[in-house]
Amino acid sequence: MKELEYLGNKDLLKRKKWGFLASRQVASNEVLLCYDWATERSKSGDCVVSGFSSKMEKDVLHFLLKGKSPIIVVLARRMYAKLPEEWRNAISEGRMLIVSTSQAMRQSRQTALLRNQYVAELCDTLFSVESTNNKKDSHDKT
Repeated sequence: MKELEYLGNKDLLKRKKWGFLASRQVASNEVLLCYDWATERSKSGDCVVSGFSSKMEKDVLHFLLKGKSPIIVVLARRMYAKLPEEWRNAISEGRMLIVSTSQAMRQSRQTALLRNQYVAELCDTLFSVESTNNKKDSHDKT
């Protein structure tokens, strides 16, 4: 993996972190579970790390941005030249860190796999939702 690039509050890396990974397609019976999980993280103030790339991951980010939870966004591409508008408050409040894991202009399958590996290594507990077998896992890595 290339040298990482950071934007935002690097102190978030020192916190206990929940990781969230979701497949591009999530079974409809899993959607509410994910929303409930995101709402709980948002209320608890837990730090959440993810690529926030799939539809479900973007939905979870939406819940987190409405709360006060610290957020670490891991990009599978180069750093944004211009931040998404909805992220600006979280950055200015010091509750967001953006980590770029690649210099690629766009995310690819390979850069996404490397990003997901980085998310899994960075977090203390990983919550993942996979479409292939409708599997929900929460793995405490301690």
